[in-house]
Amino acid sequence: MSEGLRGVGTEKPPRSRPQVDSCARESLRQQTNLNRLHFLPSYVLITPAHNEAAFIGRTIESMLRQTHPPVKWVIVDDGSTDTTAAIVSRFLMSHPWIQLIQIPRRGDHSFPGKVKAFDAGYQRIRHVQYDIIGNLDADITVDNDHFEFLVRKFSEDIRLGVAGCVFTEEGYSSERDSFGGHQPASGQCQLFRRECWEQIGGYKLLHAGGEDWMAATTARMLGWKTKSFREKRSIHLRPTGSAQRSIMSASFCYGKQDYYLGGHPLWELFRIAYQSTKRPYLVKGLALGLGYYSALLRRTPRPVSRELMAFHRKEQMTKLKIILKSLLTFNTIDNFNALSD
Repeated sequence: MSEGLRGVGTEKPPRSRPQVDSCARESLRQQTNLNRLHFLPSYVLITPAHNEAAFIGRTIESMLRQTHPPVKWVIVDDGSTDTTAAIVSRFLMSHPWIQLIQIPRRGDHSFPGKVKAFDAGYQRIRHVQYDIIGNLDADITVDNDHFEFLVRKFSEDIRLGVAGCVFTEEGYSSERDSFGGHQPASGQCQLFRRECWEQIGGYKLLHAGGEDWMAATTARMLGWKTKSFREKRSIHLRPTGSAQRSIMSASFCYGKQDYYLGGHPLWELFRIAYQSTKRPYLVKGLALGLGYYSALLRRTPRPVSRELMAFHRKEQMTKLKIILKSLLTFNTIDNFNALSD
C-alpha cells in the first residue's frame, strides 16, 4: 500500500449521539416530580361558599394548577341563590378529589354560618387519611406551587402547627399594611397540622367572627408555632369584610371584634392612629375606634378565656414596645417581624 493511501478508510465514523424521545423526557420529568412530592405531607381542604359565583371559578382553576393537589377538597355550598353550585358541578366529573355539598338555604350567613358550613365539610373528611387540614375561602387565587410550598414547611418543622402566606387585595397587603406580623396565618387560606387542629378543637362558633384568629392564637398558647410566610402570597379577589358591608361598616365591626376577642385598649389606640393614616384618612380609624370603645362601654361579653386574653394582650404589648422603641430611635419599623418565633 502506498504512503498516499495509508490510513484511508480506516478511520472510525463519529459516534452518533442517542436521540432522546420527547415522550421519554416528559415521562422522566413527571417521574422526578412524583418522587419529589411523594414524601410531602398530604392535606385536605374545606371551602364554605355562599353566593360566590363571581369568584369561585377562578379559585377552582387556581387549585387545578397546583403542583401538589389535596387528597380531598370539599366545597360546601351554603344555601347560595346564585350559580355557585352549578359552577362547581362542572368540575366534579373530571376531578374526583373535588366534592360538593349543598346545604339548604337558611337565614344565617354571617360568621357562625361559615363555621357551620366548614363543620359540614369536616364531617365528610373525618375518615380520610391526611396530615394537614385547611380552610380555603371561595374568593382566593394562589400560585401554582402555593400548597406544595406550605406543606413542605410543615415537613421541615415539627413544631409548626398553623401556617399560611401573606395576602393582597385591592389597596391592601397584609405584609405591608398590617402589624399582625408573621405569626398570624390569615383565615382565608389557613392550614393546620392535624394534631394541632385536634388539640385546639377546630374552629369555634363565634357570633362576631374571629374563629381563625382564635384557632391560631390558641395554638401558640399551647406551644405550637404559627407562621405567615412572605415567600408566597394569595390574592383575595374581594376586599376583606366587604361581602355584605361597606368598608366603613367593616372597620366599625372590626373594632367591635378587637374588643370582643380581648384586645388591649392601648394596642387599640395604636391601631386607631395607624388606620387613620390610611385612606380614607381619619375616617377609617375613627370607625375602628367607635367600634372598639362602644363595645367596651357596653361591656360586650367576650368568648375568650382569661388565659387566652392574657396571652393575647402580652403579645400585643410586646409588639407595641418594639414598635415604639423603633419610632423613638428613628429606626425603620419591620412590622412583619416585630415578634420573633
